[in-house]
Amino acid sequence: MNRRSRLLLPAVGFLAAAGLLLTGCTTDKLAEQYRSGSGQNYIAGDGSVSEFAADNRGAPVTFSGVTGDGDTVTSKQYAGKVLIVNFWYAGCPPCRLEAPDLQALSQKYAADGVEFLGVNLYDSEQTAASFEKEKGVTYPSVLDRDTGSVLLAFSRSVPPKATPTTLVVDKKGRVAARILGAVPERGILDTLISDTLAEKD
Repeated sequence: MNRRSRLLLPAVGFLAAAGLLLTGCTTDKLAEQYRSGSGQNYIAGDGSVSEFAADNRGAPVTFSGVTGDGDTVTSKQYAGKVLIVNFWYAGCPPCRLEAPDLQALSQKYAADGVEFLGVNLYDSEQTAASFEKEKGVTYPSVLDRDTGSVLLAFSRSVPPKATPTTLVVDKKGRVAARILGAVPERGILDTLISDTLAEKD
């Protein structure tokens, strides 16, 4: 698949300890740890953004999963819409740091029909819900810990264990862009969304 990639600084991280519970403190120690660059409990990623040409995106991705509220979501629900898929878990420092930007963009593009879907890779329903409440996240997340079905469906675009990863899925259900690691700047994802939204059906 042809793609153009550009390396972004600062480097982003993944693989924090999956079992960490939220403390409810006003200061997010894990996010501060990631911001400081101490490198504790996770491995730095490459911070790359990849965009995929419309004629080289391959087949639409078909997936199904169940949210923490027990609702089933499928790729069919997002047909004809731009979809942002974010892979995360509560104990991941860069996931915690990027959460406000993802929420802000979900609100900005709601009127344009852009949908956001989280995919929680490791947490229990309670831990995921605590994270969402603390960070003010209002869009749904699939709990993928037990089946791994959504991760598997996107496996050609999401390297294993690269958390967080954010995908921009076009109106035909194909991956148009990928941010491998934390969103380095809100404006970057904003541009990827607006560019994909502007594409002709």
